[in-house]
Amino acid sequence: MRTDANDSWLDRALAQPEPEDETARRILDAALEQFTLLGLRRSSVDDVAKRAGVSRVTVYRRFRTKDKLVEDTLLRELSRFFRLLDATVAALPTMKERVVEGFVVALRHTRAHPLYGGLLRLEPEVLLPYLTVQGASSLSATVEYLAVHLGRAQQAEGRPGEDPRPLAELMVRVAVSFLLNPASCIEMEDEDQARAFARRYLAPLLDV
Repeated sequence: MRTDANDSWLDRALAQPEPEDETARRILDAALEQFTLLGLRRSSVDDVAKRAGVSRVTVYRRFRTKDKLVEDTLLRELSRFFRLLDATVAALPTMKERVVEGFVVALRHTRAHPLYGGLLRLEPEVLLPYLTVQGASSLSATVEYLAVHLGRAQQAEGRPGEDPRPLAELMVRVAVSFLLNPASCIEMEDEDQARAFARRYLAPLLDV
């Protein structure tokens, strides 16, 4: 998966969440359906082209490779997640409350998402490279996104000199660990349990 180092996933997701080209949108819709149905490994560009009602040449003209098609499909879903997260936590009065609800939303959205949740169950070894902090991954974009919000909260509280990235990465790593391996002595079966965990263990990190 190759991405311009000067153009992070977060920048791309926030700058243009949907392609302007209607055919490209139709191909991405078809890719999401295809990858959800059969996973990434067993799906081909030909499969996506047939589902979108276009030729494989049309797909390659817009996405160049299967890896690029997969990347752009995941990127669009990441963009949708950020918009959902913003809409959910924007009205909450404190950063601690936003952290708690953001954690709950992240777990619920990823587990229920037809692509992310399906791949975590069916092809975790395929999805795992996209959930690392190496390069332009969805995880590093999420860390960057959270760090921006933590930084704004720190400025509002008169602590602008602190680097929010370590705290952001710690919080995201905790969330991802529960997604990749939900078996734990910590009960996290429903939203109330996830909320209680975040309130007890994650929110206090803002005071450190």
